[in-house]
Amino acid sequence: MNLVTTNNQGFAPVTLDEAMRFSEMLAKSSMVPKQYQNKPEDVLVAVQWGKELGLAPLQALQNIACINGKPSVYGDAALALVQASPLCEGIEERMEGEGTPNPQAVCVAHRKGRKPVVATFSVEDAKRAGLWGKQGPWTSYPKRMLAMRARGFALRDAFPDVLKGLISAEEAADYPDEAKPRPTTKPANPLDLVAKPEPVAIPAQTSDPVIIEAALINTVEPTEAEELQPLPDDGVQPVGYALLVPGKEQPFSFHQSLDEWQDAYEDLADKTARAGKRPARERMTALKELRVANEDTIARIDQVKRIRHTASYTQRIKALGASQG
Repeated sequence: MNLVTTNNQGFAPVTLDEAMRFSEMLAKSSMVPKQYQNKPEDVLVAVQWGKELGLAPLQALQNIACINGKPSVYGDAALALVQASPLCEGIEERMEGEGTPNPQAVCVAHRKGRKPVVATFSVEDAKRAGLWGKQGPWTSYPKRMLAMRARGFALRDAFPDVLKGLISAEEAADYPDEAKPRPTTKPANPLDLVAKPEPVAIPAQTSDPVIIEAALINTVEPTEAEELQPLPDDGVQPVGYALLVPGKEQPFSFHQSLDEWQDAYEDLADKTARAGKRPARERMTALKELRVANEDTIARIDQVKRIRHTASYTQRIKALGASQG
């Protein structure tokens, strides 16, 4: 491996192969931060980020971090990079309002040829962001954390080209961890995994499978099962589309439009599938009978929209079948 040395950049690999071998060596060392140990790929990316920022490889590993899925640079390193740039005419930092209920940190970034950029971050700002009193640095070093936030905003606004778009590590640490999966609990009833379709806007005529799939994915959380209450038989026959129930002469409900009927049909099918007092096999049979009883009206629905009902019906049948196993 041929490593090039300079006065202030230390060792630096020249080719990609050298960079990979160099990263593997660093990843095996206990002298690098723990987040890079045994992770040569992360080392390589951090070193590349450092090269773009003007940091030597070891400086990059000490000052660049991936926090909550966001590449970032520690606030002190960001300040050093900006101050080293010929574009910087100075950085001012101070606290205002100390001894009051709402003190704030102020950072003023002076860039050549431009008006100064002023950024502030107050206690009220921290409270609105849910940071004030948060366990960790916000409890141990609240003034410094206020200063880091004000500094991060000012430097990014005044010198985005110098920082290459990286945010401060202190700011990144306060964002939720998007890479960490949210805890989920497995429902006792597999049918809970079947989402109840929501009325969606589907083009009247389309064969594009992407559009159809997107329409099927757009669902909402299902509601709890309720007792089915058909319309009272008062001798008056409403006009519209009848929602029929197997074995019942009286329609369950009437609807003025096919769109309303579709929503009511899906709601009834969902409640039928969730009737927990009945065995799964009986609920599967009831779903099939419900579909057969209303097949004439289903046939009148736009062909593309019928896909939604077919997909929902198939999902419910599969879920009920799984609950028997």
